[in-house]
Formats: sequence, C-alpha cells, structure tokens
Amino acid sequence: MKKTILMTGTFDSKGKEFDYLYRELLRRGVSVIAMDVGVFAPVSSFPVAVTAGEVAKAGGASLEELRREADRGHAMRVMCSGARHYAVKLQKEGAIQGIIGMGGGGGTSIAATAMQGLPLGFPKVCITTLASGDTREYVGTRDIVLFPSIVDICGINRFSAMVMSRAAGAVCGMVEKEPLPDQKEKPIICISMFGNSTPCVEKCAALLEKRDYAPLVFHATGGGGRSMEEMIAEGHCEACLDMTTTEWADELCGGILSAGPHRLEAAAKAAIPHVIAPGCLDMVNFGSFETVPEKYRDAGRVFYEWNPMVTLMRTNLEENIALGKILAEKANRSRGPVAFVLPLRGLSILDGAGQPFCDWETNQTLFDTIRQYANPDIPILKVDANINDDLFAKEAVELLLKIMRDD
Repeated sequence: MKKTILMTGTFDSKGKEFDYLYRELLRRGVSVIAMDVGVFAPVSSFPVAVTAGEVAKAGGASLEELRREADRGHAMRVMCSGARHYAVKLQKEGAIQGIIGMGGGGGTSIAATAMQGLPLGFPKVCITTLASGDTREYVGTRDIVLFPSIVDICGINRFSAMVMSRAAGAVCGMVEKEPLPDQKEKPIICISMFGNSTPCVEKCAALLEKRDYAPLVFHATGGGGRSMEEMIAEGHCEACLDMTTTEWADELCGGILSAGPHRLEAAAKAAIPHVIAPGCLDMVNFGSFETVPEKYRDAGRVFYEWNPMVTLMRTNLEENIALGKILAEKANRSRGPVAFVLPLRGLSILDGAGQPFCDWETNQTLFDTIRQYANPDIPILKVDANINDDLFAKEAVELLLKIMRDD
C-alpha cells in the first residue's frame, strides 16, 4: 500500500521551494497531502488538500481576519494551533504515515507545533534554517528530525536542491520501513537519572531487568524530565522509580536544567506506583562559572566545577525546606500508590562522606520537611546509605515492587 506524507508549509512565501519538495516526494513513490499554513494566496503549482483557510478556522480565526489585522504574532498562534489540529486528525484517521515541513523561523514554528502533537515513532522531518543552536522549543519532547537547510530557503540552487532531496528521501525511508514489533511484553518502569546518580540507576535497572521488567531511563536535564512525564501521561509506563528529582532544584533556583513546574505530576495523575527519591537535590546546575547569577556568587555559596561548561551549586537550608514542601505536595496529589525513599548518607556522589557537597544536616532538614508535609499514610523509607550504594538501590527497587504488589 502506498504511503502518504503530509507536507506542510507557507506556500505563499515558499511556493517555489515546496514545488520542488513535492516533486521529490512523488519521485520516491509516496502520496502527498499538502497543507498550507501561509496567510496569503499560495504561489505553488501542486494541489493543496488542506487550505490555509481551513487551518485558520481550526485555529480559531478566519483567514480574512488575519489578513485584515496584519498581526504576525496572532497569525502565528492561530496557524500553529490549526496545523496541529489537522496533523493530529489525519494521523488518527490513518490518512498519513509521515510528515515533512520546511521553513525559516515562522515556518519551522508552525511545522514543529504540528509535529509535537504526533506520537513518538511517527516519522517527522523539518528542513529548517534553525537546526543549529538552541532547538528545545522546536523539538520539545518529540522525536522530530531537524534537517539543516545549510543555505536560506530562498530559491532552488544546487545546495538547497540537495538538502530538500535528501530530506525527502529521509522521511520516505522512515515511512517505508515497518515499525519494530510491539515491545510491550515486558512492563516498562521509567527511572530518572543524572551523572551524580548514575551508579544508583544502573543498579536499579539491573535489578528490575532480573525481575522481568523493562527499565526506561531518562536523563534529568529538563528535557529528559519532561519526556518522562509525557511518556507516563500517555500510558506507556507501569510504574516510576523517580530516583533523580534534581530538576526541581533548578526550577526553584533558576538553574539551566529545569523541567518546569509540573514535574512529578504525571505519575500522580496516571495513578501508577511512584517511588520518589531526592536524588541530586543537593545541586543546582549552571553553565560556566561566569554564568552563575551574581546573587549566588556574592553570597559565599559552595560551587563545584563539574566540567568547564557546567558549574554546580550546593543547595542551602532554605532551599531544601522549599524543596521538601514541593516534593510532599506533589506526592499528596497522587491517585495511586506513592512512597519516598531517603538516602541518609548523601543525595549524590558529591554529597558522599568527605565530598565537596557533603552537608547531611541540611539533608536532614529536607527529610524532616517531607515528613512534615506529606500525608501521614505515605510510606517514607530511610536507608542508611548513600544514594549510589548497593543497599540503597536494592531498598528502592524492593519498595517500588512492594507498592506495585499492594496496588
């Protein structure tokens, strides 16, 4: 059966370029559904299946209104919303098996917004001038392939033609291969990890594999935490072993690896078993030392250069009180079984005995705050070990398996 690709873009400003991309897709034997997200009349020669007017209407406005107002920001929001609506609709109907977009800042934003609504594993390719640099807002937590345009998307030349042709080949190659067999025979348990908790998570994963579970590890660097939350929300995970909640320290203190204010909420809403550890809450992440906010540098805080690009700051007493309240309040919202596991001999490698961040008195304040604000029926297991010790990994896994059995 012939596969179908959704091709989306601003056919008013990039009509000639999309003409070429359209032909390259057809040349590879796929069908194409073209969706126009430009505000003005298209200058392309191929048939448009989803018009700009339809996209605007789905986004909550009329095309005439957008043209009359000439408010680019408003138009972008409308077309982003409408494009996402149609991409999701066509995917759910089985009408498309892949999506490709192309553009500069505006076109990339609309295409990426549409792609972010599509499930993991669904082929997504975007040719963009923004493929280098900070692409977090475009990729989000989805498996979007950003294809560098190399030259600006302005006309067809030997370089732009090569890039468009290769990108067309990439998305066609992605849709022609059958997906891997369903891997759901082993229940998935997601685990959060960081460099300073890696030994712990590796041990936990090995223990779970022996129990015939499939551990899915996420790097707690902001995007990793958000990805884990989305995977849980979409129903992919049987339980969550949240060993590394460090992203909350960054959210609280303005570090660079925050996962946002909704971290720790997905498991609570999904009612899946959830074990929470304060892994790496002893640290906040910044870039090089020069990027650390002056208020922290002038306050005599404890810093550690993890590498030339990463400076870690030890969390203090007040911050640990705040973090304890946050973790307790998130756990209190859980509709399923939830428990805490606390390492009494350090929250990270750097918080071990004699290490630069070792401050177990401050940790105890964190633990006491969790106990004070958590619902009385939430189990709290204290383990006389560092988070990376064998004992802690064993106790954390056993606690998770226990609340899974009791569920």
